[in-house]
Amino acid sequence: MTGQNPRHSIQLMNTNPLNLFVRFLLEIAMLIIFGYWEFHRNVHWERWAGAIGLPLAAAALWGIFRIPDDPKPAPIEVPGIVRLLLEWVLFGSAIWALQDLKQIQLSLVMAIIILLHYIVSYDRTWAMLRNRKYKGFLKTPD
Repeated sequence: MTGQNPRHSIQLMNTNPLNLFVRFLLEIAMLIIFGYWEFHRNVHWERWAGAIGLPLAAAALWGIFRIPDDPKPAPIEVPGIVRLLLEWVLFGSAIWALQDLKQIQLSLVMAIIILLHYIVSYDRTWAMLRNRKYKGFLKTPD
């Protein structure tokens, strides 16, 4: 019954494998964009430091500050609204970086995909907005 709402016995959209794959691709794209942006806005050694450092910092923030059981125990638990804001700031920064690189169409495509992802993941997004515990990733016995 993993990924199902026990009350309604329906598949939760946030745990749908296709949606999880899209989310993973968005996260990887965000990190690549940060590295590419830093590489192209700096010169000399700073370009390499930024191209490596900014994606590492973003990945650390993404992986450390999480809501409980999303999908495993969080190193540092934060309220849902804080996690949601962190995600939006990081994704928004990646979109801004694309615009700064004059990749306007690509930034619009990424923004639309991110927006659609959060709409499709309405169960998790709504739980985080209301600062409620999200139970979609919890494994329940069959």
